[in-house]
Amino acid sequence: MGVGRRLGNLLGSAGVLAAVASIAFGLPAVDRAIPAGRPVPAGEPYEIGGGVTLVPPAGALLDVTKSRPGPDRGTALFLIGAVRCAVVAAPFTGTLEEAAARLRDKITATRGYQVTGREADVRTQSGLVGRQGGYTAPGRGGRYAVYLAGPVVVEVTISGTDLELRDVLRTIEESITTIARTGTPSPARAGP
Repeated sequence: MGVGRRLGNLLGSAGVLAAVASIAFGLPAVDRAIPAGRPVPAGEPYEIGGGVTLVPPAGALLDVTKSRPGPDRGTALFLIGAVRCAVVAAPFTGTLEEAAARLRDKITATRGYQVTGREADVRTQSGLVGRQGGYTAPGRGGRYAVYLAGPVVVEVTISGTDLELRDVLRTIEESITTIARTGTPSPARAGP
């Protein structure tokens, strides 16, 4: 009876190990097999979060693994070929100059990234005022823009190789001009 019981325990343990291994290795494999990029409706505003929308660039895919709209803040990552266009909306109480400095600091905090050239004043179709500039990174270039939409800051970063950017930058810049504040963001929720 002792051998039969041990054999039963061994088979049971092997079954549990097989189930754990299939979860540990199988689910990530399935996750990788499902593309993160999803098409977005052409010409329709996408809710970034915090009451902010933008019409995505033509032909863009939304990376659903990196996009999180919310009532008081949100993020969206659009992919246009190999070019990435990240849009972040979050509560902010400072000035446009402070918002631009904060975004520049975020960019240059990454090793090898440098802000280049001068910033320029920009305005969206809805009248939001902002600042835009450029940056370089190892093997890549980029643009950034920052806007104030009432109590919300909207940060946009675009990155790709010079060749990739040249082909789609105009389309992305046209999309950025559609940033609008469509409503009042919900008050920030208190943490647990």
